[in-house]
Amino acid sequence: QVDRYLYHMRLSDDVLLDVMARFQAEMVKGLGRDTNPTATVKMLPSFVRSLPDGSEKGDFLAVDLGGSQFRAHQVKVFDDGKQSSQLESKFYPTPKEVIQGNGAELFDYIADCLLDFMETKNLKHKKLPLGFTFSFPCKQTKLEEGFLLGWTKHFKVRGVQDTDVVSSLRKALQKHKASFDIDVDVLALVNDTVGTMMTCGYDDQRCEVGLIIGTGTNACYMEEMRHIDLVEGDEGRMCINTEWGAFGDDGALDDLRTEFDRELDLGSLNPGKQLFEKMISSLYLGELVRLILLKMTKEGLLFNGKVSTALLTKGKIEMKHVSAMEKYKEGLSNTKEILTELNLFPSEEDCIAVQHVCTIVSFRSANLCAAALAAILTRLRENKKLLRMRTTVGIDGGLYKTHPQYAKRLHKVVRRLVPNCDVRFLLSVSGSGKGAAMVTAVAYRLAAQRKQIDAALAPFLLSPETLREVKNKMRTELEYGLKRETQASATVKMLPTYVCGTPDGTEKGKFLALDLGGTNFRVLLVKIRSGRRRSVQMYNKIFAIPLEIMQGTGEELFDHIVQCIADFLEYMGIKGARLPLGFTFSFPCRQASIDKGTLVGWTKGFKATDCEGEDVVDMLREAIRRRNEFDLDIVAVVNDTVGTMMTCGYEDPNCEIGLIAGTGSNVCYMEDMKNIEIVEGNEGKMCINTEWGGFGDNGCIDNIRTKYDKEVDEGSLNPGKQRYEKIASGMYLGEIVRQILIDLTKQGLLFRGQISESLRKRGIFETKFLSQIESDRLALLQVRRILQQLGLDSTCEDSIIVKEVCGAVSKRAAQLCGAGLAAIVEKKRENQGVEHLQITVGVDGTLYKLHPHFSRVLRETVKELAPRCDVNFMLSEDGSGKGAALITAVAKRLHNVGQK
Repeated sequence: QVDRYLYHMRLSDDVLLDVMARFQAEMVKGLGRDTNPTATVKMLPSFVRSLPDGSEKGDFLAVDLGGSQFRAHQVKVFDDGKQSSQLESKFYPTPKEVIQGNGAELFDYIADCLLDFMETKNLKHKKLPLGFTFSFPCKQTKLEEGFLLGWTKHFKVRGVQDTDVVSSLRKALQKHKASFDIDVDVLALVNDTVGTMMTCGYDDQRCEVGLIIGTGTNACYMEEMRHIDLVEGDEGRMCINTEWGAFGDDGALDDLRTEFDRELDLGSLNPGKQLFEKMISSLYLGELVRLILLKMTKEGLLFNGKVSTALLTKGKIEMKHVSAMEKYKEGLSNTKEILTELNLFPSEEDCIAVQHVCTIVSFRSANLCAAALAAILTRLRENKKLLRMRTTVGIDGGLYKTHPQYAKRLHKVVRRLVPNCDVRFLLSVSGSGKGAAMVTAVAYRLAAQRKQIDAALAPFLLSPETLREVKNKMRTELEYGLKRETQASATVKMLPTYVCGTPDGTEKGKFLALDLGGTNFRVLLVKIRSGRRRSVQMYNKIFAIPLEIMQGTGEELFDHIVQCIADFLEYMGIKGARLPLGFTFSFPCRQASIDKGTLVGWTKGFKATDCEGEDVVDMLREAIRRRNEFDLDIVAVVNDTVGTMMTCGYEDPNCEIGLIAGTGSNVCYMEDMKNIEIVEGNEGKMCINTEWGGFGDNGCIDNIRTKYDKEVDEGSLNPGKQRYEKIASGMYLGEIVRQILIDLTKQGLLFRGQISESLRKRGIFETKFLSQIESDRLALLQVRRILQQLGLDSTCEDSIIVKEVCGAVSKRAAQLCGAGLAAIVEKKRENQGVEHLQITVGVDGTLYKLHPHFSRVLRETVKELAPRCDVNFMLSEDGSGKGAALITAVAKRLHNVGQK
């Protein structure tokens, strides 16, 4: 009979999966900026961004308002490696006149209780941080501010709704400050649900969900910031207080609500509100049982149809009665005793029926709670893109703790609804008290950490004045490099390239190009057509250069290069032709003519012996002679930067600057011959390869070099050399990041203070990882994956810090590169004697092309530092291959013109 009577309260798994889907949809609605105003599940940001990591320490106070009693706590958190804490509490009643009076009285009462507690514990003269657990829906805009949205749980205090409860508490405490010598700093406003998660999170770092199932009910969990429209920023996570009690207030659960739910709601303090809470929280379950028993009795199904006063009295059956009656081990004795106390005089059948009613009501509560919790767990798992997830739910509340069957039922149903989540349920010890202290302790720790991180990254923040100073110093060094008497000691070598023109469109023929400048070596065949069908066709092959050859002898290196050329000529079937060749050699060379280049010094990890001070063209010719298989007409030795300028110059005649921002960093530009004192002649222009990587080798930019830059320099192959390149080029940025990460880890700010083996390895942090980590499209989860590939086991907070470090290092590199380039474009403007210059810069290099922000920051910096120059940036297509062929073609054209 009871089953038939309460048929609608028995929910199948299909119904529960449907409830789960409905709740998921409500969560999405609550998180969206446009949909939140009409959402019933408010998904309130708590501004709690981090879980405890075990390094918290100190003395904290907490006050807790929201249950049947008001509580004050002192929490000591010990940094003893055992994650231990000590909690001392005192309970105070919450009189009806206070919880249904006015706001000033309520907050004065809280302040009085706190003062009494501090006197009892002898804490009056200490300045202590306080966490305020306020277990009502609040709209928070920061951790220490919250506006009450509406009272729940029998509270009805006037004049508090829509006001900031933290400032009300501060005002009340302020009144006591002078007269009682107390100094309390309210640092965090915490919901009891969040407090529960934080308390359990201190004991189990997998805990990222908090659940309260008692007088009220609610859940919170750690959500990805990128999904929270209501808060600025996409980095990291934040705890969302779902306020799920209001689920169904828009009618979404009407098909599941019974006549008894409707009757209970109409008789409540807030009809039409908190409908989900009214179906599952202990505050209402006893009343629900009373309404069912009353109707069954009236219909003659119970107690011989005799309706007692108890059944007619609202609130007469409480949750404690329901729990006691469901103690099956006691048989029917508890049920009989309770019903007799209520003057109901039951028969054995009555006792069985009443026990069954209690079971169905509390089972429905556990089922609905499990469905909503399963929705949260599914969302967490999907956020993490995991097929299977292990997690912990911190849980608190009288219904869960005291009801004999509730916990077991809840666990079972959750595991059935989300079989791909391994869930541990962890009972919270004083979540609302210790939890508030934990939130405060974490906030305290994060504030201290933020200070340390800011201090470490402060030297990377360059003011406009500093950048202007770099630009001016670069300009001075450019002039030194061009003047005969200062050139020898100049750090920016300003090497003449003997490239005296840019393409004019008449170039044509077949050319070979060699490209040596990094760990790979390329050989290309380039076919250039002129006239109406102007085009460039390229065929190439890439060969690796093993480390032992990069750092072996010069002879071995050039023999390897010639071996690669032979393979290519064979492959293309052109071994017999004596083709003109351009040799892109991307290292500092001093040229005496277009086909003579003396290596000034190796960079980029090369260290082949017997090369520095030698002519690389001669070394290549010697190696070809040694092999004695083919002959080539070596027309030009080319720097990749010049090649970049030439490639873009072929498309845009306005291109007179080439920039490489990749593994290395360099610039070339067309300089007026009259300014180049180290080359005879004053007519026309010549391309100058600045070799600006050496800028600062004389100490002129030491003021912007950080301790990390110095460590990277000292550990490099060429200490004290190429200092500008070491702070602005791709080859070194990852290493700078690694040094900072080691320092922050030593300070205990990253990776739980553990320096892993992989972090100790020089060169592990390649620049491509910077580009990936800083990508705006990349969620922190993917950042964590990249760090895991590097053997760095990171938390979400670690990932945020790593991303910030990468951002600081690459932004500085782009700004410094921009400051150097601004000096060049300003020089070009003055050379031309114009008020306003329009010029194109041909650019190449992985840092510029692949890094998500480098090119933008570089352009912005040039614009700011050279406001009278309108600079167009053009991406070069294969400057070192196509560019070398074009230089060779231009040189051939100019040579032919000269001969004629």
